[in-house]
Formats: sequence, structure tokens, C-alpha cells
Amino acid sequence: MYDLISVGNISIDLYFQGKSMTQDTNRFKLAIGGKYYTEKFHEDIGGGGCNVAAGVAKLGLRVAVFGKVGNNPFRELIFKKLADKRVSTEFCEIVDDYYKISSIILTDKGERTIIHHETPGHMLRKFYLHKELKNAKHIYFSPLEHLDIEEKTKMIKYLKGDNTLTFVNLPATDCKRPIAHLKDIFDSLDVLIINAHEYSLLARKDYSSVNFKKLKITLPYLKNRILIVTDAERGSYGYFKDEFYYQEAVKPKRIVDATGAGDAYTAGFIAQYIKSGNIESSMLSGAKYAAEKLSRLGAN
Repeated sequence: MYDLISVGNISIDLYFQGKSMTQDTNRFKLAIGGKYYTEKFHEDIGGGGCNVAAGVAKLGLRVAVFGKVGNNPFRELIFKKLADKRVSTEFCEIVDDYYKISSIILTDKGERTIIHHETPGHMLRKFYLHKELKNAKHIYFSPLEHLDIEEKTKMIKYLKGDNTLTFVNLPATDCKRPIAHLKDIFDSLDVLIINAHEYSLLARKDYSSVNFKKLKITLPYLKNRILIVTDAERGSYGYFKDEFYYQEAVKPKRIVDATGAGDAYTAGFIAQYIKSGNIESSMLSGAKYAAEKLSRLGAN
């Protein structure tokens, strides 16, 4: 039995970093017809489901990832890298004529621009639900912005067991929906992890007007759920019933690559919460693991 099954995307990530890719006002300036040479190149796997699975496995738990992998030349590479990260591929679905690739251009400060491709018509819209999935001790459900909301709701309700902790990360597209459309998802989760901008969309508030240190959770569906809100270098905030928790961001000595930092926080939080059930120590674990991720290349 797995300690956690992480549901979500798996991609091939190609990283490029070089002085020839000029920048101006927070943008890369690449000429049409230009050719650019980079000093650094890195190849790895990524995607929300993969990143959290790899992080939780690195932190000592038994993990499987539940996602789609294209039946293409990258298939064996993806499986090998997942195996190297001690993540089971037992529940991966193999899909013909499917690619999911990200090209990531990095600045020398670790900031990035991502060019993403997913084969049109094959974007993740539905999963085959294995009966064995219900044997997982705990479930993480990544944003999956292309998954139909009804399908997403059905999956979360299906995977939720009587003693299963269900961790959910909603994308901005879902946070914009009417709250009533998310009721069944809220009823089936134990911990909701979103960033500050996503919370602002969910609460129908302007991000700049929200004081997260004095926030009163008024959404009735979240009253008895743990809510974790991440806010990059400003830290993270936790809310459960009438309790409030704050965790400062842990700053790395040097930011090498910001890709996957949010997933790293989530992985750190989940791994520690499964072990301890303590919100404060889990937020600290998330902050530490996010800082560790920022200091190295790759999304996980």
C-alpha cells in the first residue's frame, strides 16, 4: 500500500540558460529568425503530479503517481527517471500520439519563461479509475486545469476513503467558478493548498487588498477544512477552524531555478503532515523544501 498517490501531469522538461538570450523589462527579447546558443542545458521530468510525488518520495514515503504518459520516444526516459526518484508508475496510463513537453528558459537569477506543448485533443480530460487506487493511504490531487470539473469532482469523491487524507490544489480556472460548483470537492478534501492569488479569486477579492495575517475565512465550505495559502517570498498562511498559522519563507543562499517551488512546498507539507498531523511543523517542512528546490536546477 502506498502512503500517497499523486494525481496529475507528467511532462518532459528541457531547460536552457545562456547569455545570448537578451532580456528587457522582465521579458526575453528573441528575434524572429534569430539563433541562440546556451551555456547550460538540463533535461528532467516535471508536471504537478510528478513534482509532488518525487518530493514526497524524497522525504521518505512510499509514493505512486497517477498520470498520463505518451507512447513516444520519451516514454522509457520518463519511467526510468520516475524509478530513479523512487516513484511507482503502476497507475500511469499510456496514451498513443501524446506529448507533454516544456521548454524552460532561465535567467541567471533563476527566473523563468516556460514554453509548453501538450498534444491538442489529448489534454487530460478523463482518467480510468483503477480499483487499486482506493487502497492508497492518502491522495494528492494536483491542479489539472484541463480536467472537466465534473470529472474532477467524481475522481476526488471516488478516491476519498474513510481514513484517507485528501490534499487538493485547485487551479485558477476552478477558483473563478461559482462556489456552489465546488461544494462536492470541498466536502471530499481535508487540506486545500492554493496560492494567494488563487485564494483571492476564490474569495472574490483583489489580491492587493487581502491581509492574510488577519484573514477571517468566511467561505462555509472551508470551515472545517485545513486551508494553506502560499505567497512566495512573503511566506505561507494556515487556517483551521479558528486557528491561524504563519510561516516565513526560507530563503536559499542563491536562487538557481524557481520552477516547481510551489510543488516543492506542497510536497514538504504533505510528507510532514502525513507523518505528524501537525500544521505548524508541516508548513515549516514545506518552506524548507521549497528553499532547497530553489537552490537547484529542475522542477523536483
